Parts: sequence; C-alpha cells; structure tokens
Amino acid sequence: MNRALSQKFRFFTFISICLLSYVHGYNLKETYLAPYSTVEESLSFTSFFEYLFANGLLRFRIPLLFIISGYLFALFDSRSYLESIKKRVKTLMIPYLLWSAIALLFTYALQQFKGSAAIVAQTGIDQMGDNRPYSEIGWNGVFFRWIFTPIAFQLWFIMALFIYNLIYPFIRWVLQKVPIIWLSFTFLIWFFPIQFFIFDGQGLFFFSVGVLAQKRGIFLEKRPEWLSTGIFLILFIGISVIKTFMAFELEPNVIKTQLTLTILHRIAILCGMVAIWYGIDPIIKYTINQKWFLQISKHSFFIFALHVPMLPYLMTYALNITSNFWLNRITCYLLIPLLVIAISIAVGELIRKSVPKIYSVLTGGRGY
Repeated sequence: MNRALSQKFRFFTFISICLLSYVHGYNLKETYLAPYSTVEESLSFTSFFEYLFANGLLRFRIPLLFIISGYLFALFDSRSYLESIKKRVKTLMIPYLLWSAIALLFTYALQQFKGSAAIVAQTGIDQMGDNRPYSEIGWNGVFFRWIFTPIAFQLWFIMALFIYNLIYPFIRWVLQKVPIIWLSFTFLIWFFPIQFFIFDGQGLFFFSVGVLAQKRGIFLEKRPEWLSTGIFLILFIGISVIKTFMAFELEPNVIKTQLTLTILHRIAILCGMVAIWYGIDPIIKYTINQKWFLQISKHSFFIFALHVPMLPYLMTYALNITSNFWLNRITCYLLIPLLVIAISIAVGELIRKSVPKIYSVLTGGRGY
C-alpha cells in the first residue's frame, strides 16, 4: 500500500468516526433510526435537518470503514491464521470487553445518584429495552450486556469485524472462486439487513469489497477518468432529501413504506461513498499534512469507544436544561457531539501521556 492510500485511509477513518457522533447524537423522538424509519413528529427545520444528516447524509461512514478494514486485513496474508487471530484478539476483542465494561461501570455510577439516574432512565439506550438500574437487573443481565449487548452500542462494529476476521480464509477463498456470486449474496444481506444474534451482516459485503480490492490491486487512490463525482454527489444529496421528506409523509409501519425508504437509503449510501471517496482529494491532501490533524487523528479509536454512552447522556441533560430556549434541539445537536469529540480527544491524550501502557491496551495498540 502506497503513502497516498495510507493517508486516505487515515483521513476517512478519523472523519468517519467523528461523524459517527452526529449519527448517534440526534434528539428526535424516534430513538432508533433504521434505514426504513419514519418520523413520528411534525415536520420542522430541526426534525428535517437531524433526520437528513443522522439517517441520510452521514450514513456512508460505516461501509467505508469496513472497506478499509477488509483491505488492511488482506494485506497481511503472510501471517499464519492463528497469528492473525491472536493479533485481532488484542486489537479488537480486548478493547471490546474493556470498553463495554467501562460503559457499564459509568452507567452504574450514574445510577447511584437521583439526578443522574433520572437522566440514564430518560435516555433509554439499553439494547435489551430494559432501562431499570443494574442493581435490579442482576448479575446475569449485566453479564449478558457486557458480552452481547453493550450499553456502548457502537461496539457492534468491533464484534462484526472480529467475526469477519475469523472467517477471512473462507471469504478469501470464495472471492477467488466465485466472486460475483459471493458479492451478490452479501450485497443482498446488506441491502435488506439480516442479523443472526451477534452476527451482523451489514458490513460483510463492504469488508469483502476491501479484500477483493487489495487482492486485485484495484486502484483506490485516484478517481477513474470516466467517473463523475458531481453526478454521484447530486444523486446522493437529492435522494437523501427526497427520502427525508418521505419519512415524514409516508404511513409508518407498513411494508411498502419500509421497502421504499430502505431502497432509497441504500442507493443514497452507495452514491455518497463514491462521491465522498473520490470527490474530496484536495481536502485530504491539505488536511493530512497539518500538524493539528496528525495530533487529533491519533485518537480516532478513543473517540469511537468513548462517545457512547457519554453522548446520549449529555444530550439528554443538555436538552433538559435548555428546554425553555429557542432552537435548543438543533443547537444541542450541533454542539454536544462536538463537545464529546473534544472530551474524548482530551481524555485520550491525557491517558496516552500519563499511562501509555493503559492507553495501548484500551486502543489495541493504536494511536502511536
């Protein structure tokens, strides 16, 4: 992998993770946004803006991260399978377990005080839908959340990536033998989301694309001359806007509505990936060499791991104390994720400088 592609990967990794805070920072009454989600509140500038960004314009990030992950993992075929998995346990599963535990302990600590306990209950981000205090849920419930349904729900990405790494020899083999069939199959899994317990298929197609790109030497650094990023950008924004309007107008909980919104959502993501990946090279070339960017981009993983559940709790608190202010929801949406990113970078830098060994364990050796 040459330097230009390495820089591109670093840029998009950091930007994608920062934008994740704005995907998770929305304060719509609809607490979970799926591709087919409708909005069960009145259309306003705030609700339209937040849905457009949180469930539209910023949704290209995770597919890009899976492509990058697949490409990078495929670079190291010279390592034995056992050696690769041991390394992934260190870089993925140990951080997964540690950050899941940290999120549980942080939430438990907040539950010990009346005011903050009310914030936790009001936020309601428990993946099991049971937002009782952990002292009432019991050890079995807490253990299950630690391993399988973290309160830091963004950790699903790490679990999915680890599973893809486990089955990598099969993915590589099937891409060599029947790439079109495999990519078609995994594309359908992504297009119409399929999940089996802890196995999430949302990223399998893009991880496979990353592996194939590395094996076939597909040129990712520069835009092919025949490709017009302008057309893809127009389609990306246009479809996202149309889909957002439809989310307010279509009848909720109807198969036809869900199918229509899902199709538009997926097409918009594909257009957005192409437009962003190939369309902002001048920005990347300028930014990647700036000292400030090199400093803060070290903490990409720290931002990823720390932002939830801190972000939902801070957002709920901020909305409560600004409820009487004009435009408080849109203001909180714009500022609170930025604050959380800044806090994450500051905490990460403090730990990196004061206890570097702990920082290394928490990040799986990243950030140096």
